[in-house]
Amino acid sequence: MNDMTLYLIIALTPLAGSLLAGLFGKQIGRRGAHCATIAGVAVSALLSLQVLWGFVSGSRTKFDENVYTWLSMGNVDFSVGFLVDGLTAMMMVVVTSVSLMVHIYTIGYMKDEEVGYQRFFSYISLFTFSMLMLIMSNNFIQLFFGWEAVGLVSYLLIGFYFKRESAIFANLKAFLVNRVGDFGFLLGIGLVLAYFGGSLRYQDVFANLHMAEGMSFLGTDLITVTCLLLFVGAMGKSAQFPLHVWLPDSMEGPTPISALIHAATMVTAGLFMVSRMSPMYEMSTTALSVIMVIGAITALFMGFLGTIQNDIKRVIAYSTLSQLGYMTVALGVSAYSIAMFHVMTHAFFKALLFLAAGSVIIGMHHDQDMRNMGNLRKYMPITWITMLIGNLSLIGTPLFSGFYSKDSIIEAVKFSNLPGSSFAYFAVLASVFVTAFYAFRQYFIVFHGPERWREVKHDHHHHDDEHGHHHGLSPKDNPHESPWVVTFPLAFLAVPSVVIGALTIEPLLFGDFLKDAVYVNHELHPVMSQMAEHFHGVFGMVTHSLMSPVLYLAIAGVAAAWFLYVKSPHLPAKIHAACKPVYNLLDNKYYLDVIYFNVFAKGSRALGNFFWKVGDTAIIDNGIVNGAAKAVGNMAAQVRKMQTGFIYTYAAVMVTGVLVLVVAFFWHLWF
Repeated sequence: MNDMTLYLIIALTPLAGSLLAGLFGKQIGRRGAHCATIAGVAVSALLSLQVLWGFVSGSRTKFDENVYTWLSMGNVDFSVGFLVDGLTAMMMVVVTSVSLMVHIYTIGYMKDEEVGYQRFFSYISLFTFSMLMLIMSNNFIQLFFGWEAVGLVSYLLIGFYFKRESAIFANLKAFLVNRVGDFGFLLGIGLVLAYFGGSLRYQDVFANLHMAEGMSFLGTDLITVTCLLLFVGAMGKSAQFPLHVWLPDSMEGPTPISALIHAATMVTAGLFMVSRMSPMYEMSTTALSVIMVIGAITALFMGFLGTIQNDIKRVIAYSTLSQLGYMTVALGVSAYSIAMFHVMTHAFFKALLFLAAGSVIIGMHHDQDMRNMGNLRKYMPITWITMLIGNLSLIGTPLFSGFYSKDSIIEAVKFSNLPGSSFAYFAVLASVFVTAFYAFRQYFIVFHGPERWREVKHDHHHHDDEHGHHHGLSPKDNPHESPWVVTFPLAFLAVPSVVIGALTIEPLLFGDFLKDAVYVNHELHPVMSQMAEHFHGVFGMVTHSLMSPVLYLAIAGVAAAWFLYVKSPHLPAKIHAACKPVYNLLDNKYYLDVIYFNVFAKGSRALGNFFWKVGDTAIIDNGIVNGAAKAVGNMAAQVRKMQTGFIYTYAAVMVTGVLVLVVAFFWHLWF
């Protein structure tokens, strides 16, 4: 099998499964739908693993070829093609392996769904295909196709329960916010086409970057403008402040898609794009500084919001926002390999956390409110231990995967000398404490303490969904461990959440694995070269952590969560009462939703009403179209009055007309 055939099979088998489940779902049934989609993604995952091993062993080299050209316009060709190098191979394995676990998990999670089962499997398999097309692209057109495709399918998945108003609002919000980012992204692609050699293929653009040096656009450096416009697209897709508001609301979709969107696919697309465009970003220190500061704001302030959430999935959603901020900070300090390293480790432990949360939700009969949980470790031991592993990796516990990538980001920021790096370093350090606090606040509330569902007075009207299914356990019920199709993905994902960081840190960060994929100007941005001097192996990094503030901030966060929610559970209510303005600020998510709704949504509606009533109705309809008709009618009405029917009137008019003609003739003759 040649390389082109191999990559086509990897990309197209999830699409084939999606089409089978979507178009022939009724014919093949529920079992046929999940078997077809799982088989397609499994083939893609196994072949992706083979590709990755080829790059690790050195038997495979960079592949960059077009499959076919679907449009030629002048000297510009719009093609479909594949660029597969170490970066792409790593992302292919992450996307397909996490997606495979999500597919298997969905069998158990969605088993009680009476309608939409085949449709859901079709969507998530189509999502996987879209993401593969994005990361395997060798040109901006295919990148944009995958970019928009994951946005479209996420819209369908977030609004899967399309009879629920909150789901309709959430998917529309995600769609509109991403359109804002995509508008900037499209403008950036337009500048690339106009000024970087007239080609949209990556290798041609990178070869012609020198053409844009010293050029300005609207009074600003052209490369800086292009980089920032492309990053606006990344801000929308990867949920960076202030375009982050869609991501928490995406929890309206079923838990499996929460894991898929938040862990390995859609939200990492922007980070992948910036890493792929590293030769361009290395030419603009201003763009890198902006990226770093935006990432720092996202990491810290989105983490604060996670500390007050009571929905088990929303806590993890704000955790995703904060971790995406960490990755963006790494991009800003030119540590692209560290950013992608954290993308990989985060994909596994965040998918684990979401799927474990879904297992808890199943055990609690679809009650997501953590205030109704407690002591679940007694009833759900597999879910308990796997969620503990996920949280330990999330907070950067030494010897867990998240430790290596998260600590590397903090070290990279410490070495940076970009404008704003001091603020970024403070933000990522403070976020360590905040992350540990909200992660273990969730853990202690859910798995320790009293069994609170026994104290809840159930209002059946409140706890029934639109299908009439009752949510929540009754006081006499006990939760139970989830079936194997749910717990197997948890156990599978727990393994890389522990070991993948230690196994891959050296080749990814300080070896040659990403040498053909990521470019860093070490003279201008020497962060990675400085870190290489200080890296003394995995255990050296663990030893170093004992002398850094990061470990102790994480321990302090865990201790604070234990004290407030296990030792003294009455204190949070008192703190809430004492700090009500701060709580209200966090509860309203810094009022950004209110501002966006009242300024942009209502403002757009008011502007539309103005153009409708003044422009369309008053000026065009009443003024031009109907106005012209009325003017003719009024004139005709006045002229009609001259038609009296009397002979002497017509004679007078004729005489008057003759006199006017005579006067006009002599006037012209004399003058």
